Amino acid sequence: MTYDSDRIEALLDEGVRDKVYPGAVWAIGDATGIHVQGTTGVLDPDEPDVPMRADTVFDAASLTKILAVWSSIGALWEDGVLDLDQPLGGFWPEVTGHPLGTVTARQLLTHTAGLPLRAQLKNLYGTNQDGIRRGVLHEQLHRPPGEAVEYTDRAALILGYLAEHLSGHTLDELAAVRIWQPLGMRSTRFGPLPDEMAARCAPTELDQDTDTHLRGTAHDFSARLLRGVCGIAGVFTDLDDLAALLRYMLDTSTAPERPGFGPAWTAASLTVQTGALAPVRGLFWHPAPGTDPVDEVWVHYGFTGTGMWISPRQGRWAVLLTNKLYYTRDRQPLTDVRNTFRELAFI
Repeated sequence: MTYDSDRIEALLDEGVRDKVYPGAVWAIGDATGIHVQGTTGVLDPDEPDVPMRADTVFDAASLTKILAVWSSIGALWEDGVLDLDQPLGGFWPEVTGHPLGTVTARQLLTHTAGLPLRAQLKNLYGTNQDGIRRGVLHEQLHRPPGEAVEYTDRAALILGYLAEHLSGHTLDELAAVRIWQPLGMRSTRFGPLPDEMAARCAPTELDQDTDTHLRGTAHDFSARLLRGVCGIAGVFTDLDDLAALLRYMLDTSTAPERPGFGPAWTAASLTVQTGALAPVRGLFWHPAPGTDPVDEVWVHYGFTGTGMWISPRQGRWAVLLTNKLYYTRDRQPLTDVRNTFRELAFI
């Protein structure tokens, strides 16, 4: 396995000095485990003597879409409970007769369902959880399904609701039992975190209400509105747990117990599913920026500063976890770091 760990360390150290993020945790590995890893910076700039550690827990943000939704939907698909290409209205009474009833699960997973682009849950539907669910499931479409690829948080929110409907369990219960526990992902859970986990959690954005940085409570407003559990965001995780998931995706024999999804789901997801539409998408995963789909380097990011890459062709995965949101919502500085990290990790 070739990579330039010295240049990776220099790159990530520079990100700390430039205040792109307070600290970072990273690793590169394959199906056998982690081959190289490191940490840089501090957990919290207010505590400069506390370094970032390999077991730091991060607010995964949109990695929730993979850790909870994509994996659970894969389990239901492999169970034979879900047909990705059947319009939702044909088997889900909550959306029958509504615009969403014409959409398929595959279109949700490829961001081609034509959903409204912004969540805006509180503004549109208030604060009652049942009211939000009804509003989201009965909303008008933004455009005809299958017309364009447009990323929207609503796709994961709806798929989370669908997984709950099909399984009879809440999303947090479903993901824990079918995915996280079998893979031995002991630090992965929806927040708010218990105190002992929150203590090793990287803080994110300043909460204007309390004048303190969020720590152990999801940054994403939709997740907080829905009491911590939703398809959009809300999961917390650490490096070892992400490594367990990515290793399993490359080689199913690495799991302590078999989770709900297997190699067929991984293979389908890490394949172009959007035809001639652009940008190219698999099932929730997408080709890493700066790569061609034939390179088979797939990625998913989280707004708080998290990201994970996987390449079945190279038999390799990489993880970069930061709490960049502590400093800024500006995406570009971390985007530059991520792209260079990927270049160095997948030489």
